Amino acid sequence: MNKMIEIRDPIHGYIFANELEKEIIDTRVFQRLRRINQLGMAYLTYPGAEHKRFIHCIGAMHLAGEVAQHLLNLGEISKEDGQYIRLAALLHDLGHGPFSHTFEDVMVKYLNKTHEDMTVWLIEETEIKDIVEKYGYDAKELSQLSVGRKTSKLKQFLDEVIASPFDVDKMDFLIRDSHFTGVQYGLVDVKRLIYSMNIVEGHLAIEVPGALYALESFIMARYEMFKAVYYHRTVRSANMMMSKAMDLAADYIGLKNIKDPEDYIIMDDPYIIVKIREAKNEKDENLRLAYKMIEMLERRQLLKCAYEATIHTKDKYISSILSNENIRREVERELAEEAKISEGQVYIDLPTLPSIPYSPKQLDPMEVYVFEEVNDKKILMRMSEISNIASVLKGYVDVLRVYTFPQYRENVKKAAERIFGERPITTKISV
Repeated sequence: MNKMIEIRDPIHGYIFANELEKEIIDTRVFQRLRRINQLGMAYLTYPGAEHKRFIHCIGAMHLAGEVAQHLLNLGEISKEDGQYIRLAALLHDLGHGPFSHTFEDVMVKYLNKTHEDMTVWLIEETEIKDIVEKYGYDAKELSQLSVGRKTSKLKQFLDEVIASPFDVDKMDFLIRDSHFTGVQYGLVDVKRLIYSMNIVEGHLAIEVPGALYALESFIMARYEMFKAVYYHRTVRSANMMMSKAMDLAADYIGLKNIKDPEDYIIMDDPYIIVKIREAKNEKDENLRLAYKMIEMLERRQLLKCAYEATIHTKDKYISSILSNENIRREVERELAEEAKISEGQVYIDLPTLPSIPYSPKQLDPMEVYVFEEVNDKKILMRMSEISNIASVLKGYVDVLRVYTFPQYRENVKKAAERIFGERPITTKISV
């Protein structure tokens, strides 16, 4: 695998891929990621946010390669381990559906699968499996590592390169999303983080105090990006509308009939829009509303936020709305009735991550592993033990919003205040 290809990336400069990686990149299943928006409908708020999952995955592979080379230099991994890490990073988002995370709720509802489940499926059931095994690698081990799961054969800390509070996925998307949205929060010293990594007591850890500033900067950047971009009220409005359109048209777009990878591979952003456009003259009420949502998105006529509350503590009522769709729908009906408008005109938005800016798999995600070298011995610690920033951000934060059509905004605002209580809007309305 000596032959290398060059990929010019606006974030990392030249990225090099070997023959195995090129073969995977050139497959139809991977090329599909060229047609999946990294940030869903965020381009309606940030016009530059047109970048795709395709280049993000290649960027993650590049950073994984840098981590692998660093760990190889330390004697912690083999060249084979390094190739597994690069491949896992390259394939980590293979299973994302149309408009990325926007599709996630719909997929879970109808298929009881996440994009990670689909990633494993596509690696093990498409030509990627044949390519990987042709070069002597285990497709099953790779599929598990690609979604950050520990495997039976590979070193146990390799999963933390792919899924941890400072993994290569987050490193790439923070810088890339910041660049393409034009905000300035994703300026992170990634090289400092990578070259400060080591393996301590079986965990990937960052050396302190030398790299503490870079790690704090990374965590703050993620927090600010979630507030300014990922949970921006207008971004969430557009993403929610697209998700609702796909939900309403689930049968029509073939979501309920996915039986093999080929059924899933055809589902990309253009497919969904074209398919729902075809429903223009359908008599079914749900399809008509799905078409209306797409038409509104194309004209940038978005649902408006009528109510917003930032929640800093665990709330059983809010948690039930977040986790139970039936309860959420019931509260939406109650809001519509209170506002004296038709059912289906009010939508509750509670982001599916348990807290800003955390990953849903992490029970205590601010507990980043760090280490300090004392008398030639590496002492493993948790970041919150030495960082005030980590301690402050460790608290629970979530955002509850209620959206509706512009003409109903005032009525829904009053209804939500009566039902949820009067809580101030915490951010300015954006155009």
